[in-house]
Amino acid sequence: MPFRAALTHPVAGVLLLAQAMQLEMVRVPAGSYTPLYTNASTREVRVEAFRIDQRKVTRGEFLTFVRKHPGWRRDSVRAVFADDRYLSDWPGPLDPGDTAARNRPVTSVSWFAARAYCAAAGKRLPTIDEWEYAASAGETQRDATRDAAFTQRILDLYTARAAVAEGTAQRGIGNVYGVRDLHASAWEWTEDFNSIMASGDSRQTGGTSKHTDFRAVCAGAAIGASNPDNFPAFMRYAFRAALNGRSSVDALGFRCAAGA
Repeated sequence: MPFRAALTHPVAGVLLLAQAMQLEMVRVPAGSYTPLYTNASTREVRVEAFRIDQRKVTRGEFLTFVRKHPGWRRDSVRAVFADDRYLSDWPGPLDPGDTAARNRPVTSVSWFAARAYCAAAGKRLPTIDEWEYAASAGETQRDATRDAAFTQRILDLYTARAAVAEGTAQRGIGNVYGVRDLHASAWEWTEDFNSIMASGDSRQTGGTSKHTDFRAVCAGAAIGASNPDNFPAFMRYAFRAALNGRSSVDALGFRCAAGA
């Protein structure tokens, strides 16, 4: 059955879509990591083994998704699920750009859209703990967060964000697990993206909770942090705190995860 015709078939279309969206995944073994913020009873968090996409989802791959699920097109998405910046960098609702653009990580997608994409692929978004655990690994160490050179390199990547401009989805540091581009090209959504930073649930249509702990968003965030020198982690936590589920940011993409 031709691919285009199969996409309209109620069963074959779903199966082919899932196959088209199956990025290569790598297995991250179980272990523990120390979050940036801990409490008196919990210094380390146990993370069970899981699988995660080797790289971010690209524009071309997201195009496959919106073709099958037109409710997630830029001109069709409901306002409750995305703000007005959703896919605003695409030339058209079904046009993510030229070949180079299609190979870039998809950005300007809301949490709701990223979550729906992963579900359509039979996956889910990674949790904060899973993402931070994987992101703490260097090229040769499972925990490189105390390595000043590693920290500086990530900070340099955050300030440059060169991979998006250069149109590649796979630049950046590949860590010991084989996960690539966790830091280079864009921030990434997580399932519970700001549950640590806000007492409310800002995945709703409004902004972050008025009770957000802004100690974690400013210079005072170093007070009580497990590693005051891990400035990239401060940046990630502050960025997440500013989001809500509808947010569509031009430097925010995603990848999917699944159980081991």
